[in-house]
Amino acid sequence: MNRTFRVVAYSAANAAADMRALYTWRIWLFGWLGRMLAQAVFFALLGRSTGSLSHTEYLAVGSCLMSSVIECMAVISSTTWERAAGTLEFLAAVPSRPVWVFFGRSLQWPASGSVTTVVSMFTVGPLFGVAWRPSQVPALVGLIVLTSLSTYCFGLLLAALVLNANGARNLVANGASLTMMIICGVQIPVERWPAIVRVVALALPPTWTLRAVRAVLANDGTVALAAAGAATALGVGWLVAADVMFTMFLNRSRRTGRTDHF
Repeated sequence: MNRTFRVVAYSAANAAADMRALYTWRIWLFGWLGRMLAQAVFFALLGRSTGSLSHTEYLAVGSCLMSSVIECMAVISSTTWERAAGTLEFLAAVPSRPVWVFFGRSLQWPASGSVTTVVSMFTVGPLFGVAWRPSQVPALVGLIVLTSLSTYCFGLLLAALVLNANGARNLVANGASLTMMIICGVQIPVERWPAIVRVVALALPPTWTLRAVRAVLANDGTVALAAAGAATALGVGWLVAADVMFTMFLNRSRRTGRTDHF
């Protein structure tokens, strides 16, 4: 356990260095955060154009939470940076489980995504009728963090699958983000989709955390707790799947002496 913690901590230090290299506080504040706020406002305004307050609130909450989902999918791209950096060969030689290296490697995304979403919820939300009570704030913040981490674990699995397809990283990241935006209840209730689509949606953590956030807003603690539990279980499940895929990749690399194929 101590060794795992050290591996994650050292990898997270690398993630922090990447974050500093990518963003200054001005670029993050006026570039990334401004973009996410504008996106949430856009979809909320679409709801307002229908004349329905409930629809406007629905879109505002979903679009704000989606900010963390979009940012966490960047793990797919940042994981493939290891190939460009020439470090995959070293990872194949170390005794630690590779999933913990990659888990810490991109922790800047769920951290930044959580902050972005918290700001969105408390700035965009009230503009469109979403009133958060002080007693709801701790649960909301916790669910935002849970959304980021559980979605991040799903992103790690996708990252493992495209580790040898560097050119597909952005396509997969954007495709996954758009798919979750469409089917996870961000804009359209999950119940309105055909059965096969609902099955896919229920396997994705944002479906459940979004349900939990809306339950908190409605003061339904029982539904919120059950949905948060489902999201947690899914996040752990996707992390285990990512562990299997990363281990398979590096075990094959050790046998063949190559990291350029799966």
